[in-house]
Amino acid sequence: MDIGIFCDPSTVDQAVTDARGVVEAGFESLWMPQIFGVDTLTTLAVVAREVPDLRIGTAVVPTYPRHPMMLAAQARTVQQVSAGRLTLGIGLSHQIVIESMLGLSFEKPVRHLREYLSILVPLVRGDAVDAEGDTLTARVSLDIPDAAPVPVVVAALGTQMLGVTGRLADGTVTWMTGPATLGSHIVPTLTRAAAEAERPAPRVVCALPVSVTDDPDDARAAAADRFKMYGFLPSYKAMLDREGAAGPAEVAIVGDAATVRAGVEQLFELGATEFVAVPYRHRDATLEVLAGLL
Repeated sequence: MDIGIFCDPSTVDQAVTDARGVVEAGFESLWMPQIFGVDTLTTLAVVAREVPDLRIGTAVVPTYPRHPMMLAAQARTVQQVSAGRLTLGIGLSHQIVIESMLGLSFEKPVRHLREYLSILVPLVRGDAVDAEGDTLTARVSLDIPDAAPVPVVVAALGTQMLGVTGRLADGTVTWMTGPATLGSHIVPTLTRAAAEAERPAPRVVCALPVSVTDDPDDARAAAADRFKMYGFLPSYKAMLDREGAAGPAEVAIVGDAATVRAGVEQLFELGATEFVAVPYRHRDATLEVLAGLL
C-alpha cells in the first residue's frame, strides 16, 4: 500500500522536522497544503534537499492566485531540487476565498480548470505551450534543466471537474470523501474520462482524518470540532451529502487498530491508488498502525 502522511507546519524548520519524523516512522511520502501559511513549494524544496528519498506532494496549491506558467516554473524548480520526487496537487480553492478574500473572479470554474491545465501540464512536462483561452493565455517554454516531468493531480470532486481532470491531468486528490462516494462516483467517473481520452489509468489519492483510539466517540467529537468548516464549504459538503454523512466526523477513519486497518484497506479495494493520512489524535499509535500496512 502507498500511504503518505499529511503535515501542516507553521515554519520551514518544522516541515523539515516533520519530514524526518515521517521517514523515521517508516513512510515514504509527505504531503503539505497551501492555505494561509508558509509557501508550500518553497518549503518542500528545502525538505527535498534536507530529507533525501522522501517523496513530496502538495495537497493542494490553489490555482487562481498564480498564473499556470509561474506555478509550472515553481514546480519544475522543486522537481530539479528533489530529483523527481514531487507530485503537484492543485485545486480551485473555494468561491468564498477566491472572490471574498482575494477579489478574483470564480466564474465558470470548470472552464478555468480546463484552461489552466492546458497550460500547466505541457510546461511541467518540459514542453512548450501555445494556448489562448477566454481567461488564460501562454505562449512560452521554460528553461529548467535536470527537472523530470511533474505529475499533476487535481482536487476534483464534481462530475465535470473529474471529467476535465481525467482528460488532462494525472489523477485526483480527494478530501472529505468517504468510501461509498469514492467507489461509486470518484473512481468510475475519473477512470472513464481518462479512458475516453486514451490516457493511462489515473492516480486516485485519497486523504482522510485518521485516529487509532479505544475511545472512538471522543475521537469523532474531536474530528467534528477540528474539521467542522469542511462541512460548510460547498464542494466538500456535496461529497458528504453524497456519502450520507452528517459531517466530517462521519468520514474520519476512527477506532481500534483493526478498525482503522480495515477502513484504509477498503479505500484501496474501491480504487484508491494512494492514501494520505491526516493524523489528528493519538498520533504515535495512529502512525504505528498505518506503518504496519505498508
